[in-house]
Amino acid sequence: MAGKHGRNGYDDDDVNPFAGGSVPPATNSRLSPLSHEPADFYNVDIPLDSTKDLKKKEKELQAMEAELNKRERELKRKEEAASRAGIVIEEKNWPPFFPLIHHNISNEIPIHLQRMQYLAFSSFLGLIACLFFNIIATTTAWIKGEGVIIWLLAIIYFISGAPGAYVLWYRPLYNAMRTESALKFGWFFLFYMIHIIFCVWAAVAPPFPFKGKSLAMFYLFTVHMRPLWY
Repeated sequence: MAGKHGRNGYDDDDVNPFAGGSVPPATNSRLSPLSHEPADFYNVDIPLDSTKDLKKKEKELQAMEAELNKRERELKRKEEAASRAGIVIEEKNWPPFFPLIHHNISNEIPIHLQRMQYLAFSSFLGLIACLFFNIIATTTAWIKGEGVIIWLLAIIYFISGAPGAYVLWYRPLYNAMRTESALKFGWFFLFYMIHIIFCVWAAVAPPFPFKGKSLAMFYLFTVHMRPLWY
């Protein structure tokens, strides 16, 4: 049957789907056939050596973590045992550039005793300064021909005097101030009295049992006061 414009709708170039027979193959196909080769993009080869290294590192990290946990538990156990025994673990914090001792007056000493403790600390530092100055003075005397013995004695005074003063009287006073213990106060007074006697002996500087010029005070005193003696 002809169309409205005199054209048969079944005369088109396209194949009639209702017509019998086989469908001719399409000659102008726009889709290219799929390749049968495997896609290498999705194939990621992981070397077995790297996998073994990762497992080895993982085991090492687990071993280190277990060791750290063990040490932490051991440290915590020791701290608890020390706390039950009444032992106070003190962290060294003075001097700041090279901590040697634990020292914290503002937080550990009662407020009404802090001024006295600061005075004692100034006395301790003054002793260290005097003993160090003694080394300088005896070195000058040694250069001027006084001999090496006085310099060696000055070194001995410094090495034994500074830690000796800290252990014998300053630290007992610090603990006495912190705990208000009468026994520790008695220890402090005993050795501080001995320290005062030593300072008086150093100021007088008799020729026995050591040479008097091994102490800087006597050396300076004799240099400046010699004209009054003759």
